[in-house]
Amino acid sequence: MSSPTLAERRERQLAHDRERSDHLAGRIARPRRSADELRAVALEASTKFSDGQTDDLLAWVAEEFGHLTAVACSMADAVLPHVVARHLPWVDTLFLETGYHFAETVGTRDAVESSMQLTIVDVAPRQSVAEQDAQYGERLYERDPALCCQLRKVEPLTETLGGYEAWITGVRRDDSPLRADTPFVTWDEKNGLVKINPLADWTFDQVLDYANEHDVILNPLLNDGYPSIGCAPCTRRVAPGEDPRAGRWAGLDKSECGLHT
Repeated sequence: MSSPTLAERRERQLAHDRERSDHLAGRIARPRRSADELRAVALEASTKFSDGQTDDLLAWVAEEFGHLTAVACSMADAVLPHVVARHLPWVDTLFLETGYHFAETVGTRDAVESSMQLTIVDVAPRQSVAEQDAQYGERLYERDPALCCQLRKVEPLTETLGGYEAWITGVRRDDSPLRADTPFVTWDEKNGLVKINPLADWTFDQVLDYANEHDVILNPLLNDGYPSIGCAPCTRRVAPGEDPRAGRWAGLDKSECGLHT
């Protein structure tokens, strides 16, 4: 079978974009429930889904929250949004545009948007990198990485999550000892909504196996010694046998950006 022509690929892309636009136009808006209501939902679900069952959990999410659901994706891979989109096509997928990403991460983001049934929402900080440098000095990530993450990740995400009832993350228990007790469903007090971790009991190998089985896009850095991918200045390759997150903020007393703590 011959490869599609440039014109055919272009038409396929236009059709994909039209389908996304039609879906967004047809969404039915409803009011966001109160924090007390959502907290009660989270408490009940945390017991019901204490043993995981990814598909059952995400089917419930689609019915309970619909498109007041957001997926957080770092674009290390597209497994999480792929799993979610099977139950909630064109789900909003939040990408933290920190201004410090590897080129491979931005390329993965663009490839995911152009090929998958999801809606990328770029979450940007209030200041550009240049504006932040002017106020705090260059390379803030070296001198005060916690503040840099707060400004470029935590605050923008918190503001964006205010429009949703639930957010889905790819946090896994095997990421690090700090994440070993990650629940499948919990109440996120800091952000005021339900937090769902459907891949909590997956291993890194299971993520890769799923990607291979379903032809899901992977960030090429995963095959270049980066099992955990963050901002380029704060991420290094991981040696064999090291903790998967050992390459994040290496040499600093920091292992989390603050999104999940």
